[in-house]
Amino acid sequence: MSFGKCARCVGYKLLILALLCIVANILLYFPNGETRFASEHHLSKYVECLHGILGGGFLVLIPAAVFIGLHNEDCCGCFGHEGCGKSCAMLSSVLAAFVGILGSGYCIIISALGLSQGPYCLTHLERNWIYPFTDSSGGYLFEYNKWSECQEPQNIVQWNITLLSILLVLGGIEFILCFIQIINGILGGLYGLCCSHEETYVC
Repeated sequence: MSFGKCARCVGYKLLILALLCIVANILLYFPNGETRFASEHHLSKYVECLHGILGGGFLVLIPAAVFIGLHNEDCCGCFGHEGCGKSCAMLSSVLAAFVGILGSGYCIIISALGLSQGPYCLTHLERNWIYPFTDSSGGYLFEYNKWSECQEPQNIVQWNITLLSILLVLGGIEFILCFIQIINGILGGLYGLCCSHEETYVC
């Protein structure tokens, strides 16, 4: 597989992952499909960080579009200079990949913090909106008997854990794909430059 084909393959995968991140983040805003908790600001502060929409979503869509737009599959043809176009395009894709690294990294960090802190909910003990699992440092994830402490929104613990875990995994895959493209872009750019020099000497 050529460097350009590899980049486009990564781009299409990032496109799908970014759209999934956006959907997962939107769902976090509407526990059980209800809108009132968002309008009443009864959501976790990490949910409102838009890590799936901005980080794993739009910031990853940028490199995805760049990678998909890499048309040349050989190392030749740009502005009359053999190899220049391909090498420049591949090296510029490295910069786009760094944007994806930042976005996916943001998605990973906020998802992990959200899972560690736990949901913001109305408890039957305090009868108030609090973060009941903050002191557990993520230990609540395995203490299923304590999940019932949250009365509203219903099943908010399961809802948050599921979606934040999905965002964590999606962000991780995006991070890996962007890192792969950094390597692919550098190799493709160097290969294009070498090809250009060789053809110059032949001429």
